[in-house]
Amino acid sequence: MANQSQLNTNQVIEPVPKGELNSWRRGFTPQAEIWNGRMAMIGLTISLTALLMVNLFFSN
Repeated sequence: MANQSQLNTNQVIEPVPKGELNSWRRGFTPQAEIWNGRMAMIGLTISLTALLMVNLFFSN
């Protein structure tokens, strides 16, 4: 039985070209995952900033 930690020699993993990393594509693609992460970080930053501002200006 082959060791599962070894890579299959039939599989070739190719990196995504830099020009395609920022392109907008539908489906579960590396580009979609990059955009999903960016939008999540922007949403988290806006939420935390709003929460901080509310606590600073409206707390007595």
